[in-house]
Parts: sequence; structure tokens; C-alpha cells
Amino acid sequence: MKVKIWSDVRCPFWYIGKKKFENALVDFSGKDQVEIEWKSYQLDPTLKTDPNLNTLEYFMKVKNISESQARDMFKGATQMAEEVGLDFNLEGSVLANSFMAHRLIQLAKSKGVDNEAEEALFKAHFTEGKNIDDPKVIEEIATSIGINSNEVKNMLASDAFSYEVKQDEMEARNIGVRGVPFFVVDDKYAISGAQPSEVFLQTLEKAREELESN
Repeated sequence: MKVKIWSDVRCPFWYIGKKKFENALVDFSGKDQVEIEWKSYQLDPTLKTDPNLNTLEYFMKVKNISESQARDMFKGATQMAEEVGLDFNLEGSVLANSFMAHRLIQLAKSKGVDNEAEEALFKAHFTEGKNIDDPKVIEEIATSIGINSNEVKNMLASDAFSYEVKQDEMEARNIGVRGVPFFVVDDKYAISGAQPSEVFLQTLEKAREELESN
């Protein structure tokens, strides 16, 4: 079984969705048969990195909402995160373009540690308040998951893995992905959003039943 997952490490609901999917895998008896492929998807490719811009104020401006509404939405997302064991600091997150982070994920994928890269980038962005568009942060994250620092520096000094990121995004457009998280199981079943773990588990079981019946 293969599960393709499109995500952006700037999306809090994807981090939540990732944990819910992982919880479903724990309860899935066929988890050893599941191959996961992480796919790149930028929610806003035009976003300019600005560590000095207040995240709450930016969110208010983009969504055209009041401060109280923005805080309520931040609080809601934080509570959802807590329910799956995550510690969010949304107001402390750095406004950063995620293209460089996606290139790291693609490099990590080539070495079989893309899940580790996703997790580290999410934690850096939403919990630790790090700038995921900072080359030093990218190198730090890469080495923490076992990637040679020279390989990371070579990637950052070139356009390596940019093509792979854009190919993933093109594939997403071709199949109608409009947001993340977006899961595709065996190219047949799609799940959009941070659904309950039960939804992921039911879909995995259905896909396995169909696979075994063929």
C-alpha cells in the first residue's frame, strides 16, 4: 500500500493531521505494508520571509479579521494540537517562505528520512519559533536527522531539488489539490484535512481489503 501526502510545513492543521494519521497507523494491523511518500505543496509560494513581522498581525491582515477573532482561531488550533500531544506557539512562529524547507524534505526523501525532516521542520516552525527559510536553521535541522552538512551546503548553494518540489506541486494541481493536508491512498482514496484518526484508519482498512481481494 502506498500513501502520498501533500503538505506544507507552514500549515498548523497539517502538523495536527500528521499526528492523527500516525495514530491511525498505530492501530492499523497492516502498518508494515504501508509506504509513505511525502509531497511538497506551498500554500503561498509568493510569501516573503520577514522575521520581524508579527505573525498575529499578519494573520489579521490576510484573513481581514479582528485581533480577538485571530486570537480565538490561534487558540482553537492550539487546543486541537494539545489533543494530539503537540505544543504550539503560533504567535511566536516566524513568517517564512517554505520553499527552502521543501527542498530539504526532497533531499531527505532521497535518503529515506523525509518523515524525520517533516517532523523536525514542523517542530522548528510551530514550537521553537525558528526561521525555516534561514540556511543555518535548515543545515541544523538536516544534520540533526543524519544528513551530511556538506550535502546541505551544496544544496543551498545551488538549485538542487527545486525541480522535485515544483513537480510535486504540478502533480497536486493535476489531481485537484486545493489545500493541505491531502492524502491519497493507493491512487484511489483521497482524504483532505486533519480528519479524525478513525477516518484514516477506515480508509486504510478499505484499501487493504480491496488490495487483498484482487
